[in-house]
Amino acid sequence: MAVTTPPYASDALDEGTVDAVVIGGGAAGLNGALILARSRRSVVVIDSGSPRNAPAEAVHGLLALDGTPPSEVLRRGREQVRQYGGRVVFGEVVAAEPAAPSAGGDLRFTVTLADGRSITARRILVATGLMDVLPEVHGLAEHWGHSVVHCPYCHGWEVRDEPIGILATGPVSIDHAFLYRQLTEDLTYFTHGTDLDEDNRARFAARGIRVIDTPVTEVIKDEDGALAGVRLADGQVVARRVLAVLAHMQIRAQGLEGLRLPVQDLPKGRSFASGVAGITEVPGVWVAGNATDLTAQVGASAAAGALAGADINRMLATADTDAALQEIANVSPRGFTG
Repeated sequence: MAVTTPPYASDALDEGTVDAVVIGGGAAGLNGALILARSRRSVVVIDSGSPRNAPAEAVHGLLALDGTPPSEVLRRGREQVRQYGGRVVFGEVVAAEPAAPSAGGDLRFTVTLADGRSITARRILVATGLMDVLPEVHGLAEHWGHSVVHCPYCHGWEVRDEPIGILATGPVSIDHAFLYRQLTEDLTYFTHGTDLDEDNRARFAARGIRVIDTPVTEVIKDEDGALAGVRLADGQVVARRVLAVLAHMQIRAQGLEGLRLPVQDLPKGRSFASGVAGITEVPGVWVAGNATDLTAQVGASAAAGALAGADINRMLATADTDAALQEIANVSPRGFTG
């Protein structure tokens, strides 16, 4: 599910070499860029304009910004990055790969956009996020981000006390059901071809969660276009106002193949592998946000971007100091004199 944000003015792409290129203009990428720009680093954000939460009406669970539309959060973020000299460029990355190092041995990367423009950077922060791949059920996708939801912390309060259905996608949906049971007493679990053992059936029964094993074939809507329920393979219609679905989470890795970032397979999907502050096994490349943490909400993604930005600045400071020492050594081969 990819939805684009409203268009906005794009900055010119920097010429020469910049300290950092941030690939991805969501919360993680913008906050990483903000930290770098405030550290007086030259930083360029490449934004494809299709954040994961674009279909949602508002961001929730984010202190001081709860209820703010996602597009407004990003608009403010872009303005703040620019306030400190950072640039935000609307474009799609089609290639990112290591380039020949500088004369002093510092790392270099080339990032190429779909329109043919390119930029050279000393370091890269990957914050491309992910895409939610929904089950192939007719009518499901059109309600995504509204009556078809995934995160109880992002959307739970807004659907409280409604008749909710859990459309299972695997074992991870079992815990999902217990979280939504906190929000409503009218909860139905559609196994939809997934396994549900007797122990969990007993646990569901204890919490009053109804279980239906017949597969779901269609999401139906009422005369006003709102979600009204699901149709089962046997023709039965089960009335529901909300469906909660843990979609398969697929990282956005297109164009990044040249970086050879390691990936990890998790129960909920695949992500880029990273360590503390988003550092990766590839020297000079960091990752932040949903690209490495599939379940991170906006606040957690922004925080991860800040940590990565600070770590990039730290490593650049070390590289700058090493280069300064090397320059002195080249001028005075015999070293310092008193």
